[in-house]
Amino acid sequence: MDKSGDAEAILDLQPKSSISVAYHSDFGPHEDLLLLELDEKLLPDVLSERVSLRGEPDEEAVFCTQSKTYAIKFVGNSNSVFLIPPSNSSSFPKNAMDCDEQNLDQPASASVLKVASGNLELVEVAPRLDKLKLLLSQKPFTIEEMSEMETFLESEEQSSVYRWNDLIGQIQASNIELRSGLEALKALEINGYWRIIDENCMDSVLNMLLHNAVLNDWSLDALPENELVSIMESDGFPPKISNHCLKVYGNTVDKEDSVSLWKLNEKQVCVHFAKRILNNGKVKKDKFLAEWKNKIPNGMQASFEMLEGEVLTERIGVEIWIHPFSVSSLPSTPAKRFSILFKERPKWEWKDLEPYIRDLKVPGLSSEGLLLKYTRRSQPRPDVEPIFSAR
Repeated sequence: MDKSGDAEAILDLQPKSSISVAYHSDFGPHEDLLLLELDEKLLPDVLSERVSLRGEPDEEAVFCTQSKTYAIKFVGNSNSVFLIPPSNSSSFPKNAMDCDEQNLDQPASASVLKVASGNLELVEVAPRLDKLKLLLSQKPFTIEEMSEMETFLESEEQSSVYRWNDLIGQIQASNIELRSGLEALKALEINGYWRIIDENCMDSVLNMLLHNAVLNDWSLDALPENELVSIMESDGFPPKISNHCLKVYGNTVDKEDSVSLWKLNEKQVCVHFAKRILNNGKVKKDKFLAEWKNKIPNGMQASFEMLEGEVLTERIGVEIWIHPFSVSSLPSTPAKRFSILFKERPKWEWKDLEPYIRDLKVPGLSSEGLLLKYTRRSQPRPDVEPIFSAR
């Protein structure tokens, strides 16, 4: 069977045999054709069209599977790589020409369409989710909007709010990583749009939830979902918002007589009220602790260790002051994260630094590797804690 001029001729080539090669009649740079080198484990996703390129025109595109994100790097080839089209390619003429562009009496066995100077290579990277936080922070859901939830019309024009497909188009992350990012931001899908709930709104919902628990003599370890949500609705809080509050500040426990029960998370609730106290900035530690104790619900015990990664302390004279410094407000890119950390403090003890880098995930780089790359470690004596400063 004559397979002249197609890629199949190369695929069928036997060891120690040769084949004639010539320019394809459509030979050229073909900058729209690029070689992509794939790990074998990615082939099923590619062949099943479960991959996508994501990024806006002014960004470097990333390659996403359903669960991972990859940077795309161009790698030059030291040897020439010939692109030979398949025989069933309808977009290219089948006749070939030799190097002098003379017609051949016999068609060449392989006609080269392009000489590739390199190929694209995929490198797994962390999802780029900082933009997600920026987009959703433009228009948080406020307590004033709760009364409009039931009368919302799909046709209404919405600005600075985003549907799932909008986020897919703008955020450089896989679907699974994007959903994890939304969960980390405690975002909620409301009327088809993903929203962050305003702090004042969440504070109002949580306070009303706790108020109803006291009125109905419910244990904070066994809140009846349906009854609580129904009462909250009569107070003007939509069920979707009340349920979201339960998910943010609690966990489900075993059902009792087919009633779903929720247990409030002591740390989450205590941290919430600590943040509210620190909304106005720096405060003396003694004053803070006294106010915090008064704010938290009866039966809960607050400890300063709960605020790891949320606040920093400093000594001014004989007083210890506290100010808010939340890890959730920091960028996820290591270089930017460490830059902000060392602007906040030129030197860090490990016990203070660790909560602020614990969440950094860089494929192929351990926590120790991150420290080596971005910090200098000093330890005057073996019996003292190491100190980290900017590299």
